[in-house]
This record gives sequence, C-alpha cells and structure tokens, in this order.
Amino acid sequence: MPGTSRMPVSLREGFNNVRNRSRAGSPLALGMLNLDLARNLIFFLFVLRWTRRVLWKLKGRGLIGTIVELYVDLRRILYGYFLRMPGVRNQVKKQVDEAVGKLQTKLVPLNTTRYLTLPNEGWDQDAVRKELQTLADMDHTRWEDGFVSGAVYHGEDELLKLQTEAYGKFTVANPIHPDVFPGVRKMEAEVVAMVLGLFNAPAGAAGVSTSGGTESILMACLSARQKAYVERGVTEPEMILPETAHVAFRKAGLYFKIKTHLVACPAPTYQADTRAIARLINSNTILLVGSAPNFPHGIIDDIAALSKLAVKKSVPLHVDCCLGSFLVPFLSRAGFETQPFDFRLKGVTSISCDTHKYGFAPKGNSTVLYRTQQLRSYQYYVDPAWSGGVYASPGIAGSRPGALIAGCWASLMSTGEDGYLQSCIEIVGATKKLIAHITTTSPVLAQELEILGNPLVSVIAFKSKTLNIYDIADGMSAKGWHLNALQNPPAIHVALTLPIVKVWEKLAADLEAVVEQEKEKERARVAEGKGAKGKEVGDSAALYGVAGSLPNKSVVVELARGFLDILYKA
Repeated sequence: MPGTSRMPVSLREGFNNVRNRSRAGSPLALGMLNLDLARNLIFFLFVLRWTRRVLWKLKGRGLIGTIVELYVDLRRILYGYFLRMPGVRNQVKKQVDEAVGKLQTKLVPLNTTRYLTLPNEGWDQDAVRKELQTLADMDHTRWEDGFVSGAVYHGEDELLKLQTEAYGKFTVANPIHPDVFPGVRKMEAEVVAMVLGLFNAPAGAAGVSTSGGTESILMACLSARQKAYVERGVTEPEMILPETAHVAFRKAGLYFKIKTHLVACPAPTYQADTRAIARLINSNTILLVGSAPNFPHGIIDDIAALSKLAVKKSVPLHVDCCLGSFLVPFLSRAGFETQPFDFRLKGVTSISCDTHKYGFAPKGNSTVLYRTQQLRSYQYYVDPAWSGGVYASPGIAGSRPGALIAGCWASLMSTGEDGYLQSCIEIVGATKKLIAHITTTSPVLAQELEILGNPLVSVIAFKSKTLNIYDIADGMSAKGWHLNALQNPPAIHVALTLPIVKVWEKLAADLEAVVEQEKEKERARVAEGKGAKGKEVGDSAALYGVAGSLPNKSVVVELARGFLDILYKA
C-alpha cells in the first residue's frame, strides 16, 4: 500500500518459512528455521554495510573520482602481476641489487676498521675518545657550513656546550621513575607548559613530550581513535588528511588500523581542498588534519576553514606544527605575514610541535598538545593487573632518556622569547630574500624556476619550467649542497636554518650557476641534433629515477628496504 514500508523479499520469505516450520513443531524444523533466519540476517547486514561504503565513496569522491580511483587501483594491481612474471622479476631484481650495491658503496666505506664483536679487554678512555673523533671526522656534507637543508637548526658551539653539560648531569635519569629523578619530572612538565603557552592553549589544556614529530603525530592519531571508540563506538576509524601532510599520519594509519583518505592540494595555493575534505566526512571519521606548514612545500593549510568544518561536523582537528615549531608562533611579532593556526581556533583539538627543530633542543625532543586533559588521557596506556605491578605510561615508550629532556629545558631557558623572536626574524627574513631572488632579482632563476604556493615560514619548494629538476638537484649536490628532492610534482625544497642564513647568498649563486649549466647542456643537445631533454614529468623521484613513475611502487619499496638494510651494515 502507498505510504507503508515493505519488508525485503529475502526477509519476508524467511519469516514465512519461520511460520510454516513452527507449525510443524519439530526440533529439526525449528533448528532449520533459526539457521535460515541467521543466514538472511547476515546477508542483510553484509549488503547494508557495503551499500553504505559505496554511498560514502560516491559522496566523498564523486562518480568520476570513484571511477578514476578504481582505474588507478586496477592499473597498480595488474602492473604488480606484470612485475612478478619470471623474466621481468629477475630483471627487476638485478637492477634493484645494482642500485642497492651503489648505495652501499657510498654509505659503507671499505677503508675503515670494523668492530663486529666486543673487544676482549675494554679500551682505555683516551682510545675511545680518539675513535669517536675519527667517526666525527668521517667525510660528510658540511652542515657546519650551512650546506644542509633542515637537519641541524642551530648548531652554535655555545648552545651545544650547554646542552652537553645538561646531558651530563642527567645521563642516567629516566622519567619513568619520577621519585628517583624529580628534577627531570619538573623539567618535562615545564617544557610542555611553555609550549602550550606559545600556542595559546586554553585553561585545562595538556600535553606530553615525545621522542620526535613522528611519535607526536602517532599519539595524536591514537588519542583520536580511542576517543571515537569510547565516546561513539567507532570500530572502523577513518581520518582525512592533505596529500602533503607528514607521512607519519600514514604510518599511524597502518599501525593503528585507521583508514586514511588523502585529499589533493591543488595549485596555485597547494593548500588542502576543504570542500573535498567536507565531502569525505562520515560517521567513521575520527580526525581531520592540517599542516602549519607542511614539509614538502612549506605551505600553511587553511586551518581556519578546517576549524569551522571540524566544529560543524563535531570531528577533532589536529594541526601539525612540527616543522613550524618555534617559528610560526613568532611570525606576527616579527612583522611577517601569518595565518591563524593554533588553539585560538575553536576546532583545533591537538597540535604537534618539535622542540628539536626551531626550538633548538637536542634531537629526540617533541611535544603533542591537547585542548583538554581528557583528550590527552586517550593516549595513555594503563595495565592494573600486570604481575610486575600497576603499569602506566603516557605514550609508546616506557623508559625514556631524561638527559634529552634536560637538554631541551636548557635550550628553551637559555634562548628565551627574545632569542626565538630574533631567530624568526633572521630565518624567515632570509627565506623572504631567497624567494625574492628566485622570483625577481635573478633573471635566470625567474625565467626557469617556479615557487610552489605562498610559503610563509622557512621552507621554499620550487619546480622547473623547462629543465629536469632532478638534474638541478644533482648539480647542487655536486657543489656540496644537501637539498630535498620532492615528487608529485617533481621539485626541490630547502628548509632554511640558522646555519643556512649565513650562506643563503651562496646558495642562490650556486643555484643560478647550476641552472645556467643545465640550460647550456640543453642547448648543446639541440645543436647536436639530439633534441632537448626537457623537464621531468610524472611523479618520479631522484632516489629511484624511472622506478618512481611506475604504476606499481613495489620496485621503489624494494629499493627503500635495501637502503634501510644498509643502515645496519657494519
């Protein structure tokens, strides 16, 4: 009848079977009846589950986007089968082994003494010191001269000496024993409080220190997952992040079984597409993500728009400030352009900030901050029934180096607000000058290179208009520079630090010389009738060359695994 709901045919038939068999009254008939009911119910729930997933997919990606994703997945799977064919597999393995062999030759020099077993008798301390100096003097990219993008953010002798002294006073300290090392507990709590203050945390906000940005991000994702499970019963969690968000979010997705949706960051802004994010939100969404700034391009996402979306949809929002750390909070006071990004935005529920980057602390220090103590508690681990006693830890690690916390506290206290403000002025100021040189001052660079988006902090990414950007990266490496090669799109980025501030003009001059050199090579090719090599296209990356453009990344994975194996080759 019109206006009345209809029972699904399969269920209606099931209930008819129930009625007929119940009339029969036999135990066998009743058992068959229950089995049919269970089978129909399971089928109904299965169809409901996948219908909902398909509808979510169509809502989030649209019909065309869904078809494109299916095509990309199918292409990847089929190419994977192709790579596993006997003849192809052997050829690929040969090329991977050759590439890994070249890496090993570069990273594991043969002209050094190798220590593979404990010495029969312990060395005297002078011998240990001598060998340590030999290791420190091994041939390396000269970060001391400012030739490395990122990596070392301060490096001045005076601060290094203070950090070493702080480390020495707390070498054996472990925060897991706050009664044994009360000074470490006090310093850690104070570090977290200082960082909360920088990001305008409200009353009742909380945080923890971690070993680095990756752990901070992992903990924020774990907290969001646990919050959704406890408060909403979400068992199939999903999070939505820009494709430029730090890869640690993808790692968190793998570790904690959180489905990750990647959203494009299209030109010319290279910011996350908030409309695409809104379409992907569903009842399983546990977290939205924005960067301030992101690692690849140094772009701050539209955190204000993400915050409004998070509030509207009642979904937590994490802002990754690991790279921006102690620069972003000082942009306004230093007189530079900035965007809202911190707890002053109501939708921001957690922030990650690396104290070991522009906070100048020793490596192995970071923080994750939460709007409330309740959010922080979702990352805790507590076991009241262990035979070793009640166990509780704030994060993944149990024992932690109190010496690093001491080094961090000493760095923050010795630098102070004035010191960080001055560092912001110097680093971001040099970044602005380098951008101006690339886009305006140098005709050669302005004609050939293009800055990605509008970087507001310390990272600049640029691509080439006509040349192979990875040839430019190789040319800069030949001049002693250690810059970062990017993909999607092919580009190079440089993260300016205090050491680079001193030599940014040389960086600009060398970049200009390399571009001129590559343009001359192109002219020579044309003159010889070979044709111009042209710019790199696709999503190739310098580390794996042509392999990066393959539909299936298994070759790249094998190369990366080989690289990781080499790191432990004694």
